Amino acid sequence: MPRHTVTAVTAVLTALVLGSSLTACAGQSSADAKEITVYSADGLKSETGDGFYNQVFKDFQARTGIKVDYVEGGSGEMVQRLARERSNTQADVVVTLPPFIQEADSKGLLAAYRPQGSAQVPTADKAADGTWTSVVDNYLCFVYDKKQLPQPPKTWNDLLDPKFKGKLQYSTPGVAGDGTAVLVKAMHDFGGESQAMAFLKKLQAVNVGPSSSTGALAAKVDKGELLVANGDVQMNYADTASMPDQGIFFPAPNGGGAPTTLSLPYAAGLVKNAPHAAEARAFLDYLLSPAVQQEVSRLGGGFASRTDVKATDANARALAKIMSGVQVFRPDWNAIDDKLTDYVDAWQSATGS
Repeated sequence: MPRHTVTAVTAVLTALVLGSSLTACAGQSSADAKEITVYSADGLKSETGDGFYNQVFKDFQARTGIKVDYVEGGSGEMVQRLARERSNTQADVVVTLPPFIQEADSKGLLAAYRPQGSAQVPTADKAADGTWTSVVDNYLCFVYDKKQLPQPPKTWNDLLDPKFKGKLQYSTPGVAGDGTAVLVKAMHDFGGESQAMAFLKKLQAVNVGPSSSTGALAAKVDKGELLVANGDVQMNYADTASMPDQGIFFPAPNGGGAPTTLSLPYAAGLVKNAPHAAEARAFLDYLLSPAVQQEVSRLGGGFASRTDVKATDANARALAKIMSGVQVFRPDWNAIDDKLTDYVDAWQSATGS
């Protein structure tokens, strides 16, 4: 997915931080290791080469000699792949949206490691046992076609308008992180599981159908193939330079009040039995280094995970404006992970998906 044009990250991306990370891990490194493999949810890397990951991977290799091999898919897909490879681990680092990072943890797929700087990440955005840490903060959103809709829908009920029939789509709960977040937001806004499922059953009358990838929906909205789709602020804001006809919005509860959204961070963890564990630790340290965190908004259109990093670039100011007036709630992702199968089953039953 296209991303904002990127200039080189400054030399402050700290060879000292990386050097100390690798030195601290000396003796644990695989012999002559020159690469790590990262499994990640989509949204942070651009096919055109100008995304957050593109620059971060390049600079990490320049400073350490360690190449990053990258595998991308839906959050649920990445966790399923880790589980299949448990006896022959291929990945070193996994990055997913919740509740899939919690699922990976509960399945014993992650190893405890607290990256340097993780003390500055809010408690809600990291595991108590150190198995995962948020590296880019983010929020659920929806997008609409600004060419065909002068104003975005204001409430959930507005999405039931017949004009959206065959022109609305959201990614699949239980498969895509953003799709699962739609389910979580609906349960929050409607006041419970049964109420949310009743509404999503109605919404199915206009919904196109399942989509394993949220990222694929933005281009459809920009082209006018869809009028409305779900997404997340980081990914969709980063798309606006190349997809100027999509706008970001947050549906409000039907009873009135402010629009709502939920925190949906990209969370990273060290894979258990990682083939290149020492190098993976250094990479996690690097992602949370102040210099990289300072560039999250400028390079990727996201939000720094560290509370002590305050970006002031143009993107950071624009993102603050997007989030102004939106009420953010933080779900209990561990509780959601415990009941995720039940929630997805209920959604499938309600929608016939």
